[in-house]
Amino acid sequence: MPENINNRQIFTLKEVALSIQNTIANRYKATFWVKAEMNKLNHYPHSGHCYPDLLYKEDGKITAQMKSIIWKMDFYQIGQRFKKITGENLHDGINILFLGSLIFDPNHGLTIRIHDIDPSFTLGELEREKNAAILRLNDEGIFNRNRSLPFPLLPKRVAIISVESSKGFADFVKLTESRMSGFKIEYHLFPSLLQGDKSVELMIRQLEKIKKIARHFDVVAIIRGGGGEVGLSSFNNYHLAKTIALFPIPIITGIGHATNLTVSEMVAHTNAITPSQLADLLLERFEYFIHMLRNAAKSIKQTQGTLLNEQQQLSHYNYQIKHLIQRLFEYENRRQADLHNIIRYSMMEYFNLSKSNVSTLANKMQRASNEMLSEKNKNLELAVYQIKNSSSQWLQKSKSILLAQEKTVELLHPVNVLKRGYSITYKHGKVLKDQSSLHHGDEVETLLSNGRFSSTITKVESKEKN
Repeated sequence: MPENINNRQIFTLKEVALSIQNTIANRYKATFWVKAEMNKLNHYPHSGHCYPDLLYKEDGKITAQMKSIIWKMDFYQIGQRFKKITGENLHDGINILFLGSLIFDPNHGLTIRIHDIDPSFTLGELEREKNAAILRLNDEGIFNRNRSLPFPLLPKRVAIISVESSKGFADFVKLTESRMSGFKIEYHLFPSLLQGDKSVELMIRQLEKIKKIARHFDVVAIIRGGGGEVGLSSFNNYHLAKTIALFPIPIITGIGHATNLTVSEMVAHTNAITPSQLADLLLERFEYFIHMLRNAAKSIKQTQGTLLNEQQQLSHYNYQIKHLIQRLFEYENRRQADLHNIIRYSMMEYFNLSKSNVSTLANKMQRASNEMLSEKNKNLELAVYQIKNSSSQWLQKSKSILLAQEKTVELLHPVNVLKRGYSITYKHGKVLKDQSSLHHGDEVETLLSNGRFSSTITKVESKEKN
């Protein structure tokens, strides 16, 4: 009971704690479902109990935190069912939907007891995060960026992101080293966690390291040794998938599962179901290349043998051709000599015959020229006579025409016209052609055949046209 000191009611801490305990017990009698992130599982093997740290985030910020407890028997049953459905043990960093009740202990404070966990909710949350990441990468146009990079012909230098102690990594190394014959795959391990709340950050950090020295590698391999859907949640993370999609060299994956692909596998250049299949993918490229080289070497060797036989045949043909050419050359020399003699004899005969023909032709041309010249002289004399006769007649006719024209011109001369009684009247030195330019009082000058006189206009009459 509280004490009353100086009119003040004073409670002990125990009394306050017990009051809170009773209030919570009376208020929260039934169990209820709660969704939260299990940040830390905090399982203690010696007792079998778990003390998970629970938190709730909004827009990436923690808005609530509480402690919880899973008793040993509950943890066993919950764990068995969770693993059966998800293929994974309960672990840190997953979203859960649990059935809980409130417990308040005066010594340990407020705690939520977890009675059950719904595994299907965890799987649903993972699927939701996966779909959101796929949609975002597609909206940014980078989903197929890494897949579009050219794959190297022989990926000899491999940067590996894995857990050094994982079985998947050990299988990959064992298989590649046991099957390497005539070639060698060089790899360098960049160790990283592949699941849990720190795995995404560590994998991105290792990818950034590789990116700085990417020129030293042909591909990057992400290798994981199997696990259930919950353990693959890191590979559905948007930030990890974006780093893979934008990586400057091809990224290949073998993360050990045969169900739905993770987002990281979707955006990676090439993916395999297991690390062993990933090793097969690389080894087959080398083995196929070696097979092609051996076939090429065999083909080259066969070609060399064929070329040698052909070379021997060519040498034999060369000898035969040289011998044949020599015989042809000798035959051609003889034929040329005979032809030269024939041509020489023929030319002499042709020259003698041509000489006689030229003399005869010259005589004929001389006679023809003389005859033609005589005929042309006669024609020329006739033409001269005709020209002289025609010219005399034409000149006589032209003289008669000129005399007639001269008489006509003389009759039309102004002096002769004036003698026939006509006169010319001027006004201001210009000849008057009609009365339209005359006015009363104008002075004019009239020219006659034997003199001129001046007049003043007193009257102007116009002659009307009929």
